[in-house]
Amino acid sequence: MRIANSVLFVSLATLFAFQLAHPASAEMLSYKADLKGASEVPPNETKGTGSLDATFDTASKKLSWTVTYSGLTGDAIAGHFHGPAAPTANAPVTVPFSGSLVSPIKGEATLTDAQAADLEANRLYVNIHTNEHKGGELRGQVMKK
Repeated sequence: MRIANSVLFVSLATLFAFQLAHPASAEMLSYKADLKGASEVPPNETKGTGSLDATFDTASKKLSWTVTYSGLTGDAIAGHFHGPAAPTANAPVTVPFSGSLVSPIKGEATLTDAQAADLEANRLYVNIHTNEHKGGELRGQVMKK
């Protein structure tokens, strides 16, 4: 009986130590946004529309995205994530898009802890700017799917 208890204790201690050494696995979260002029602050009457599909790796804090759009008043001249902000407020750029702004825009960035917290709390939005709408032609709040 004493040997059995010792074996059980050692087994449980080993299992507990292994659990501490290997934290929970990463989670891949999916996000989306519907981009439209009516969501801009202030709203505009563009006929353009768009969408964001994104994934976020909670372990590496890597955000990967694809933004598609059509019907803009002209070429996209800038695009980025802004935050933190509610859907009715404006905020500074937090993550700029790099490279081509032709649809589809694909990109990735490693977020800071604050940016990750804002993403998970739905406090980031995507903005596409054109010459006619320098403040933003399309906007969409980033929401968990």
